[in-house]
Amino acid sequence: MNPSTESRGAAKWALLSLAIGSFGIGMTEFVVMGLLPNIAAELLPTLWASSPEDALSQAGWLISLYALGVVVGAPTIAGFVARFPRHRVIIALAIALTVFNALTVVLPTFELVGVSRFLAGLPHGAYFGIGALIAADVMGPGNRAKGVAFILTGLTVANVVGVPLGTFLGQQWGWRAAFGVVALVFAIATVCILLFVPEHPGTPGRTMRQELGVFRIPQVWFTLGIGAIGFGGFFAVYSYIAPLVTEVAESPEWVVPIVLVLMGVGMTVGNLVGGHLADIDLRRTLLWGLAVMAGVFALLALLSFWIVSLAALVLVVGLVSAALSPTIQTRLMDVAGDNQSIAAAINHSALNIGNSLGAFLGGVVIAAGWGFTAPSWTGAVLAVAGLLIALVAYRAEARRPALVA
Repeated sequence: MNPSTESRGAAKWALLSLAIGSFGIGMTEFVVMGLLPNIAAELLPTLWASSPEDALSQAGWLISLYALGVVVGAPTIAGFVARFPRHRVIIALAIALTVFNALTVVLPTFELVGVSRFLAGLPHGAYFGIGALIAADVMGPGNRAKGVAFILTGLTVANVVGVPLGTFLGQQWGWRAAFGVVALVFAIATVCILLFVPEHPGTPGRTMRQELGVFRIPQVWFTLGIGAIGFGGFFAVYSYIAPLVTEVAESPEWVVPIVLVLMGVGMTVGNLVGGHLADIDLRRTLLWGLAVMAGVFALLALLSFWIVSLAALVLVVGLVSAALSPTIQTRLMDVAGDNQSIAAAINHSALNIGNSLGAFLGGVVIAAGWGFTAPSWTGAVLAVAGLLIALVAYRAEARRPALVA
């Protein structure tokens, strides 16, 4: 059966099933950031007792390890499974996400939890890439973008509901409870995908070598650099939101989930606004977005001592940063030529290189004794670097238009 001929009701159930999985991915990726102090205190008790800053910096490696899993898994899995039926692949990916997040709940040491976080990141990019292809075909001609947008809605809603709820649960009943909820979400997604996602063929005969041809296009590398470095500034800030609230603004721990809700609201609105602006003028949206993001990070570093200004700026951080996400994705698809499938996956690799880089550098400046506002300054520097890469990319494109062929 051709998925595009499915009834509207069946299509909505299929999309909802895939969106549940993307909700779980959003939750597992970002809930760590609100629970870093809790994780550090349990898994690194000796270091936490002597130096909370060093313990938080080391706990930040868990964010980096997950991101590295995405970076490794997105192109390799997407390239390897291109020839297999997509509905079967997406079921296997959902099962893997369930198992690997369940491991995070039960593994006892920091090192083993780090391994589970790396494994949990492996299916991330392939799930979104393959899920987007299924969603586009399920909706049929004229509604493909709507299907893809619905899948991504699960990710943004996770930042409004899932991440703050997981943070609250983790603070009340231990951080492992949050990952127990994540594993349950993926288990539900697995069952729903099995029941409601229609059969969907892959591309028989498609080889890994053909898929990896995308990396021969110079403008693809420029765009990946914008995502990895420029967007890395967002993760430098987001990774250390909890200590920014509790240590700099001197607010109680229960305020952290509220601030995370504001971040999620900003991201949800920004995702929609960014898509609209990118359709009007992608270049200006990308360049101005990076410039504004750098300025907002600098303001956050200067004004985060007061919880009201911190909360307002976090909302703006979420809005501006999320507006860049569909812009970078669209730019990558524009320059990827016929390699759309793997392009959808490697976009998540780039963003999670940014996740890893931002979390790592944010931890480094904290460990260096520069304070909990230092990651915001780091984010501003990374955003400026991303802006410079974008300017170089457009200049190269103007000189050699064939680069985007």
